[in-house]
Amino acid sequence: MPETYLMSNPARARAGIAAAAAALARGALVGLPTETVYGLAADARSDRAVAAIFAAKGRPQFNPLIVHVAAADDAGRIARLSAAAERLAAAFWPGPLTLVLPRRRASGISDLATAGLDTVAIRVPDHAVAQAVLAAAAMPVAAPSANRSGHVSPTTAGHVAADLGDAIAVLLDAGPTGIGLESTVVGFDGDRAVLLRPGGLPRDAIEAVLGAALAAPGGTADRPASPGMLAKHYAPAARVRLEATDVQPGEALLAFGPALPPGADRAASVANLSPAGDVVEAAANLFAMLRALDAKSDAIAVMPIPHEGLGEAIADRLRRAAEGR
Repeated sequence: MPETYLMSNPARARAGIAAAAAALARGALVGLPTETVYGLAADARSDRAVAAIFAAKGRPQFNPLIVHVAAADDAGRIARLSAAAERLAAAFWPGPLTLVLPRRRASGISDLATAGLDTVAIRVPDHAVAQAVLAAAAMPVAAPSANRSGHVSPTTAGHVAADLGDAIAVLLDAGPTGIGLESTVVGFDGDRAVLLRPGGLPRDAIEAVLGAALAAPGGTADRPASPGMLAKHYAPAARVRLEATDVQPGEALLAFGPALPPGADRAASVANLSPAGDVVEAAANLFAMLRALDAKSDAIAVMPIPHEGLGEAIADRLRRAAEGR
């Protein structure tokens, strides 16, 4: 198992940051928290280190990774930011926004991290631990979600250890993540901004800064332009039934809101994303509750959830979780 540091203890936190930076420098993998989900971090410049991410996750190598940097100035050394990208970076970095941008020829980023594309996905995380690691390591860090590829994303250090175990050298435990959904990913098609993946930053906030609607993505599931675009993703082992208005025998229930559907009293287990019907609370609870219900039943009924705000990203994750099941 990885060397684990509890970040609520100041002495352990300092030791953990130093251990994480040293592990990244030698090409090892680190599990670290961000405000969205826990990431599986490695030196984004090293082919060997990036290959270790793909191996640990069982991730297809045509699926690009997100590169994390400490500040927008660091992003500018790796990629070319258009005027629109600069406006988004100024408004939302650090934060749960990833921008897919033209890669600079001398960026130094491994071709494995970009899946051979001419673009690179970049984010500035808004989490004190992630920022401390980036500062101590002084390198761009590739950090997809710290789980087996296609599995439910991790929102606690325990989820990371359960999925990846000995693949990680150092694990920094800062408790549950705040947002609980991966970052929103925005790319550009000429002058048009494209929503490649809904996530922790709502569409309307981005469109307000741009003064224009986000376009729909192109690309294909077998050659994604962005992380998180595979058709089947974020998936528990259990069968997932969406828009459920009842609970069938043997199903667990992923509820939303104060009123439960018929059959809830006979459910194998019940977890309510937000008894108050708050999509922000629901987003923070989504992955942890999916994991918990997955351990209780081989079928999960999911109540309808509004698609407004973060509800769009929740719906996206649930649709991919249910794909092919």
